[in-house]
Amino acid sequence: MTAVFSHGRLRLYLLKLLDDGPKHGYELIRLLEDRFLGLYAPSAGTIYPRLQRLEAEGLVSHTAAGGRKTYDITDAGRAELRQRAGELTALEADIAASVADLSTLAGEIRSEVRGSVRDLKRELSEATRQTRRTRWETPAPPPRPTPAGAPHDVLLDEFDKRLAAFTTEVGRLVRARQFSDTQLRTAIRLLDGALDGLRRLLR
Repeated sequence: MTAVFSHGRLRLYLLKLLDDGPKHGYELIRLLEDRFLGLYAPSAGTIYPRLQRLEAEGLVSHTAAGGRKTYDITDAGRAELRQRAGELTALEADIAASVADLSTLAGEIRSEVRGSVRDLKRELSEATRQTRRTRWETPAPPPRPTPAGAPHDVLLDEFDKRLAAFTTEVGRLVRARQFSDTQLRTAIRLLDGALDGLRRLLR
């Protein structure tokens, strides 16, 4: 749960949302998610226990239809809202500030991910160039006898060597740079994309 709803403030905001009209729990979750621009959404395990406590206190009531409970604010709930109008105004201001902070953080994360992708692509390109240089600078081994079907076998051997060199080099780069969790997740997505490309090639 976001810190703005600490110290029982979520129950106050639920009363405020129900004061606008009856709603079921899923609607309340979606309204909160919309209020935070999709950057925060409370779980059902956060919302429903609070609704049950509000009902036990006589501040909300519910009707059931089709296996779904619809909650409505009671007169006692509206009276509490009026008594705590100042707290509600402060809460709305805190939510607005929290949304602004979350939006800034989301923008920074997007920038970091884009930078991570660029860095990783640059590192992979350099690893490819290095592998090519090493291959051309290393003396070729003596020719081996070529049994029947050798061309395909030779290509398989070359593929195995390239794959092993790629795996070793990428692992060395990742560990040497001490990538962040975000960068590692980006690297995993890039590797998954390469694997998907190979699968499409074989279709």
